[in-house]
Amino acid sequence: MASFNRVLLMGNLTRDPQLKYLPSQTAVAEFGVACNGKFRTAQGEDREEVTFVDCTAWGKQAEVINQYMTKGKPIFIEGRLKLDQWEDKQGGGKRSKLTVVVENFQFVGGRDGGQGGGGGGNYEQQPGRDDSDQRRSAPPARAAASRPAPVEAPFTEERQVSEDDIPF
Repeated sequence: MASFNRVLLMGNLTRDPQLKYLPSQTAVAEFGVACNGKFRTAQGEDREEVTFVDCTAWGKQAEVINQYMTKGKPIFIEGRLKLDQWEDKQGGGKRSKLTVVVENFQFVGGRDGGQGGGGGGNYEQQPGRDDSDQRRSAPPARAAASRPAPVEAPFTEERQVSEDDIPF
């Protein structure tokens, strides 16, 4: 049976990203995104609803999101749904949570966070890479000076891409 798991979201961060490092020094950033939607009820009343989505980014993407994004800033995310399940230690019941694993993202708005147009970069997750089962954190082994350089304009067909341009 064929399957397809793809999520596209555009919204604002509900909290600052929380960056952690696994013992393997792989970066993991967790953050929330709020997406607004408008609809009309059967009675003709206009309503607005907000959907809150938890997201997880890995590797270089996690570091870039942590460096440039803060609560309230808009972002466009492409990813996949992942269901985490665990036993509740207090009640002994089963718990579950859906999250979006970020595979690609773009900053939205200008440098000041305004709605001035597309800015930032286009970052794709390494195919087949999923360290999401390793949720332990470790202190970063990198100095603050090793943060990624400021993001350049998105790649175009005319621009030559080198290994230094690849964000992972």
